[in-house]
This record gives sequence, structure tokens and C-alpha cells, in this order.
Amino acid sequence: MRTIYTILFIFCFANFTYSQQNKLSIANKKYEKYAFIDAIKVYEKVVEKGYKSAELFEKLGNAYYFNGELEKAAKSYEALFNLDTEVAPEYYFRYAQCLKAIGNYDLANKYLELFANKSDDTRGKRYLQNKEYLNKISLNNPKYTIDTTSINTEFYDYGPSFFGNQIVFTSSRSDANQFNKIHDWTKQNFTDIFFATLNNENKPENVANFSKTINTKFNESSPVFTRDGKTMYFTRNNYNDGKKRKSTDKSILEKIYKAELINGEWSNIKELPFCNDNYKTAHPALSPDEKTLYFASNMPGSLGNSDLYKVAIDKNGNFGIPENLGPTINTEGRETFPFVDANNHLFFASDGHPGLGGLDVFEAKPNGNSFDNPINIGKPINSSKDDFGYIVNYNDLGFFSSNREGGLGFDDIYSFTICSHKLVGTILDDVTKEVLPNSKVVLLDNEMNVIAESVTLEDGTYQFKLECDTLYTIRVSNDSYESNEKRILTEPVKGESKLDLNLKRTIFPIEVGTDLAKVFNISNIYFDLDKWNIRPEAAKDLEKIIAVLNEYPNMKIAIQSHTDSRQTHQYNEQLSDRRAKSTMEFMVKNGIDKSRLTAKGFGETQLVNNCADGIPCSDEDHQKNRRSEFIIVEM
Repeated sequence: MRTIYTILFIFCFANFTYSQQNKLSIANKKYEKYAFIDAIKVYEKVVEKGYKSAELFEKLGNAYYFNGELEKAAKSYEALFNLDTEVAPEYYFRYAQCLKAIGNYDLANKYLELFANKSDDTRGKRYLQNKEYLNKISLNNPKYTIDTTSINTEFYDYGPSFFGNQIVFTSSRSDANQFNKIHDWTKQNFTDIFFATLNNENKPENVANFSKTINTKFNESSPVFTRDGKTMYFTRNNYNDGKKRKSTDKSILEKIYKAELINGEWSNIKELPFCNDNYKTAHPALSPDEKTLYFASNMPGSLGNSDLYKVAIDKNGNFGIPENLGPTINTEGRETFPFVDANNHLFFASDGHPGLGGLDVFEAKPNGNSFDNPINIGKPINSSKDDFGYIVNYNDLGFFSSNREGGLGFDDIYSFTICSHKLVGTILDDVTKEVLPNSKVVLLDNEMNVIAESVTLEDGTYQFKLECDTLYTIRVSNDSYESNEKRILTEPVKGESKLDLNLKRTIFPIEVGTDLAKVFNISNIYFDLDKWNIRPEAAKDLEKIIAVLNEYPNMKIAIQSHTDSRQTHQYNEQLSDRRAKSTMEFMVKNGIDKSRLTAKGFGETQLVNNCADGIPCSDEDHQKNRRSEFIIVEM
């Protein structure tokens, strides 16, 4: 009897195993076709029956992972590791990402350590080099204030772009979708491109289908536009002019297309020349000068599942050869959704760089022809879930996408504003208070890294756009002057501050017999024809001379005044004497002791040009001779 029971048990177990394996085979076929929702349903039924295998938990976890359902993926990966079987290193990384999504950072870091020890992957090396990465990520970046938008639905809404007074974005919503074709991967409509108008409060509203010529029965997403609004680049499945093309493994992959606005219609739609049926190109972004297109791709030579590339655009609209942005930016994971702001800072989403979980948004500052190491921009933009599709305009208004908790749909679009502070100032001579154009002004961060550089205008002014509640250093230099710098902490609210800086001369050829005005770069004092009164503009320069004398109380000067060659020598000598005395009287009246001054007229005996008697000259040339000079006679 015991033998019969044993045979029956073996028979039932074998039948159970065969049944579950048959269901697994069905699920695997759906999985291989990226029909993850359908595959999940079958996998979950097999799990409910108590069947366990590494393949089952790997693929169930992956199906959730690739659909952004990281909490559910975490349960499957946990079951995988509980089998105590050999697991590929990638699953240690994916499980760590899922653990971050549910807030279990301690366990996530444990699996990141195991991942690093089991592979040569740069993601693991980055963790080993920066185990305290969480302490370096801002958990409340004061730069950003985020808000929800009213354009979200229960479906996928993501990938915004600015277009005039509109934002154009991607959505799988059913209303206004002209085809209602269901995607096997998501069980939602294939995505189309929509637009919303920004109202007076910069809130997007009144959503509508963007273009019937752009949108097709396949996926369209992530558009970007040239400033003139006449050209757009966007992502679409490999489908154009009513024809679809597949890769060698029968997949319809993403490509980047270009369209032109002609007579109010988007037309002349062409795929970009570097696209290919056998790899993905997606999510285009333009540099501020529109000479470079950035995009994501897994083309041959990529480091990971999705790398960032750039390609040059010449003046005729021709494209160069795409360049991988290299290992500073790209990892073995996903780098995607690039955006370049007005300062050429690169923003992108990544799950390969140390982050809070899922895709995080990173910022990389330009460094020559490449970029510095990217910085995680922290909360509130980033969360433990997927955060991506960051854009911002010149007015500090931005949008991004996220599947964080509290959203309406699978992905939602959020708005944000950047708290910025305008710093203005004037660079002056420390003694004369004369403005100093062409002075170099350098902006440095709290760690004394150069952020930006500027040159003062003709009026000696400069300005920078700063972040709120942030410590900076302003450093100023000019030829023949000592450099000067000052620390400044911006206010925690949007506003404007003024910071004037004075520079002291480093080279002072102050010797007896030299012209004080030339030493201090001050204009001579000029007079009207046959006049000796001090003109208003001359008074300003005289005040600078007085400032120098006040700075150097032991200096004595000789005022030497001159005329042009018109009138007689005798008359001009008398006129120049009156000009010298008028100059001295002004200086004495404004605080200079008379004992430090002498005044003498030289008539027309020291002309600065060839405008002598009988030689025709313009009024402008004659004016150059009607002057007072200031010669240092004692120090």
C-alpha cells in the first residue's frame, strides 16, 4: 500500500510540475514579445500554485522591473535570492534598486556591495568609491519648488518639451488618441504627442492632440523644437510613410525623426541618418546654439542598456558622426532623457549613478568638450521611484516626469520653479571711483570651483544669476590692478542684490614730472573755445584728481593749462592763465590745500598735435589742445 501511495504522489507531482512548466512556457513566449502585463498574469498564477524556480522569479521580477513596478519586482527578486541558487550579478543590482524604491537603503547597500564584489561593473565600483552617497544627496534642495499639474491622467504622461507658450508631451491617454491601438507591453494605448497651453500663471491647460501627421498608430514621444518653431525632432517606432520596418529579431525599435512646419502643417518627416533598424535611438535634445543634438541609444559601442550620445549639426542641417559621451556620463545601466539648459549644463536620468532609487535626475556641468562628474540634484525632483524628463526655460519654469507615490497615473508630469537670485554690481577704481570696463569677474561656488565668468561692460557693470540661499565667491581682476574677491550668501527667496567691488592699482609709476591723470587713467580737463569756466563733465574728472590727492596727502602738483593756436600768443597766454587759476580754484573749493598746488598757463606753446597757426584743423582737433594737465612735482 505504501508503494502505491508513493507512485501516486510521484505521478501527481510530475503532473503538477508538467502543468506549471507548460504555463511557464506560455508566459515566457509573452515575455519574449515584451507583453509583460500578460506574462505577469500567468507567472503570478504559477507562483500561487506554489511552484518555484530561478527562471520564474527572474522573469516575473524583470517584467515588473521593466514596467516600473519596483515594489512588486522586489518581492520576486527576494524569492529568487531565497532559493539559495547561483544568480547573475545583474540581479543583485536590480534588487538593490527595488529595495531603494521601498525605502530599505541599508539592505539595498548590502546588495550593492555584493554586486560590486561579483562583477567588474562600473556601477559597483561607483558604490565602493562612494559608500556615503546618500549623505551627499540633498534631501530637500531649496533650489526647487515642485507642484502637480492638471494635465495628468490615469495613463502614462511624460516627456514634456517647451514650444512657444505651450508644453508638448507624451501620453497614452485614450481620449483624443486617434488610433486607440493597445500596446502589449503596457496594455495601454500606444503613446501620442499632445500639447497644453500655458496660462498666465504658467499652468498647462486645454490638452489637445498635437498633430495628426506626427502621430501614428505606433508610439510617438519626447519632442524637441528649434527656437524658430519650424523644426521638431521626436521619437517614434520604426514606422514612416505607412511602412514599418523591423530589426533582425523582429522588433519595431525606436528612431528619431525630423519634421518641418510648412504652411501650418508638420510635414517632410524623415528619420535621422544615424538611425538603424537594429538599435534604438530616442529622446532628442538640442544645445542652446542648436548646433548639437543629444540623444539616447543602445547602438554598438554603448556601455549599457541606454547611453547618451551627441551629434553635430552643421549650418546646412547635415549631421556628423554620433559621439558617445563616455564613462563619466554613461554606465552599464540606463542613461536617458537628456536636456541641455541655457548654460550648457546637461541634465539626464540615470539608474546607473548612485541615487535614491529608480531613475534619478543628474546634472553635469560642461568642461571643455566633455562634462564634469554628474551630480544627483536630490529631492524634491528625485524620489525613490523613476524621475526623468527634466526641462527648464529661461524664466526658471520647468517640468519633469515621475511615477512617485501620490501621482494620478503610471507616469505624471510635475511642474517646478527654480529659486534664483540676480546679482548686479559695478567694478570701480579704489581711488578715483572710475568705472573699470573689461574687468574679468569670476563666479565661484562654496568649494571655490569656477561656475561662470563675465567681463564688465563699458559702464563697469556685471551681473550673474545665482541660486537662492547659496554661498558664492565673486573674484575680480583687471590689468594693473590687484585682484579682489568677496564672499556672498544669497537670500533664501527670489530677489536681487547689489555688490560693487573696488580695485587697487598694483603698478603706480608715481614719479616727479609724470602726469597724474595718465598715471590714474583720468581724462584731462578740457575747455570750450575762448572759455575758462569748468564744464560739468570736466568737474567729474577734477573730482577724480581730488580723490587721488586725498589718497596721497603728501603729493603736490603743478596745474598746467593750454590753449589752441587760434588768437594771438599774448591773448592765449592770458587765457591759459585764467584756465589754470580756474582749475586751481575749483580744487581748493573742494578741499585741497592751496599750498599743494601751483597754476600756470602756457598758451599755445605745447600743442599736442599739428594744429599750429595757418594749418587747417577740425574743431575736434583744436579741442584736444584746450586743456589743463596735472604734473606731479613732489611726493
